[in-house]
Amino acid sequence: MTEDAARARLFSGVSRETSEKLIAYHTALLKWQKAINLISPSTLGTAWERHFLDSAQVFEAATKTEGKWLDLGSGGGFPGMVCAILASEKAPQLSFTFIESDIRKCSFLREVGRQVGASVNVLSRRIEDAPPQRADVISARALVNLDQLLGYAHRHLAPDGECLFQKGAAYREELASAQANWQTDADCIPSTTAADAAILRIGNISHV
Repeated sequence: MTEDAARARLFSGVSRETSEKLIAYHTALLKWQKAINLISPSTLGTAWERHFLDSAQVFEAATKTEGKWLDLGSGGGFPGMVCAILASEKAPQLSFTFIESDIRKCSFLREVGRQVGASVNVLSRRIEDAPPQRADVISARALVNLDQLLGYAHRHLAPDGECLFQKGAAYREELASAQANWQTDADCIPSTTAADAAILRIGNISHV
């Protein structure tokens, strides 16, 4: 998929205002990338597909349209910031909290939030040190293995909340391995941007 095609696909389902916010985010990402490693340099030329469109599918996978959305290890804001921008139009009753330990990346996230007018709260903390968030939705991408992610989520998820974790080709193996320590309800949603990847929508997390 070309970058023009990825951007057109992303913009096709949103308003002009939301499109402009996503463009502003992309512009800020390229500017800050010169000083901070927000994304892999090898993906700069494919950011619309590899990061923006890839993150938008997480928002579409969510079943919650109100409450608190928690993004773990937010980094450059994927998928959390894209979801927050989409939610400002499509699910304004969702509020977003990002947890990121890198102070410089936190500054970037706050600046983008200010530029696009997204309702985001950025916590400059380690995930395990942050107070329990009781989130209705928890998202994470390229963070840690599923077993460890479930440990984070178990602490921060509301009783009826759901997790949306983007995983690569080994997602089935990660699910099988995590079952040694965790009992969950899990749906595997095929990724629209990578043939061998999936979004894991997980709820009812409990220790085995």
